[in-house]
Amino acid sequence: MIIVSACLIGINCAFDGRSRPNRKVLGLMRTGKLIPICPEQLGGLPTPRDSADQIGDKVITRNGKDVTAQYVLGAKEGLFIAQLTGCKKAILKARSPSCGPKQIYDKTCPTSLIKDYGVFAKLLKENNIEVLSEDDL
Repeated sequence: MIIVSACLIGINCAFDGRSRPNRKVLGLMRTGKLIPICPEQLGGLPTPRDSADQIGDKVITRNGKDVTAQYVLGAKEGLFIAQLTGCKKAILKARSPSCGPKQIYDKTCPTSLIKDYGVFAKLLKENNIEVLSEDDL
């Protein structure tokens, strides 16, 4: 079983209420081994919602609201699902403050990237689950 960002398979759960379908991820759906997760929704955030960025240990919306607790709760719930289903791999949305493996947007310059992991991606990695993005496929 493989955890996958729900937006990558066409579920309208991204911050703007849309999806980010990826052809390669959609092709993997035929295996029946993908478990779609949106950690932001699992953490109780609505869709659509304000976009957010990581700033140190916090996740702050573009309007200045601290949503760290919701991101952490969603990451923990997503990890629980991964562990419950025996997942050893995840394919997550690149550059997301929740799901981004390897790089996320830099709050100080929204078009710049920094080397870091999103909240969910980091928690999965810390629990020995391989984390990839759709860009890695």
